[in-house]
Amino acid sequence: MSTLPVIAAVDGSDDSLRALDWALDAARRRRAPLRVVHVRQYAAWARPDVLAAGPPDPDDDPVLDRARAHLRERGEETGTEYVGAQGAPGAVLPGLGAEAQLLVLGSRGRGGFASLLLGSNGLAAARDAQCPVVVVPRPGREVHGEPPEEPGPRVVVGLHVDGPDEAALGFAFTEAALRDARLEVVAAYPWPAQTWAAAPEVLVSPVIDEVAAGSEVRSLAEGLLVPHRERHPRLRAEVHVVPGDAAGHLVAASKDADLVVVGRHRRRLPAPVRMVGSVAQAVLLHAASPVAVVPPASPEGRDG
Repeated sequence: MSTLPVIAAVDGSDDSLRALDWALDAARRRRAPLRVVHVRQYAAWARPDVLAAGPPDPDDDPVLDRARAHLRERGEETGTEYVGAQGAPGAVLPGLGAEAQLLVLGSRGRGGFASLLLGSNGLAAARDAQCPVVVVPRPGREVHGEPPEEPGPRVVVGLHVDGPDEAALGFAFTEAALRDARLEVVAAYPWPAQTWAAAPEVLVSPVIDEVAAGSEVRSLAEGLLVPHRERHPRLRAEVHVVPGDAAGHLVAASKDADLVVVGRHRRRLPAPVRMVGSVAQAVLLHAASPVAVVPPASPEGRDG
């Protein structure tokens, strides 16, 4: 059985070339083939004969030519597959995940509003692709957070102890192992705790000990990590139990991290609706490091 490739989506922008570099490194670590794809967007009013001509020739595509030159400068062009496609990128890119183990793209491409931190194509891929999607941000994105406690490679993953995402945890452990990195597991819990009083529409703070709440979250988190630690006995995984907003803590932890891993929103609406949850979207918009959005596992191993 052939190994699924790591796919880098390029559009000729500097953002997509940074994503290509990340994808190249990921393919090396996984010993997987690298596939570079350019989706040429056709106009909505394109003539039927143009559409019927099929995808563009990858040997006659300036965007793929630039990707070839970029890899050639690094001595890595040999063995890479180049594919041309056409259509609406927001629709075509997610479909690439059906035949990839990882889909990598830049946070912003050509077109759109330069002030936005994440393009619509990236959001569509993160929401709909069947494989994990890594979005590589522009350099220099500032976040407010403390520097890491110690230097060295570091992967960060969010853990919601009331609804753990096993697919995201598994991906994070594997990625940290591939990078010989330590894994930082961020388990956030809401604080101050609030509950409804007898009077309608009145929130009150119950008498709950914060130390006890944090201790319970830590105990639950450690229990959830047991099977993953057993699969990766040499990996150093640290649990950080923190009160407050999960997204804010993950964004802060992205400072100098190699990767932040978040799970895609579980379906709470009838199929085929997919969603990117508020935490994942906030991290995509604001994290300083690359972000991996991992779809929930299906019984067949892919999110159908």
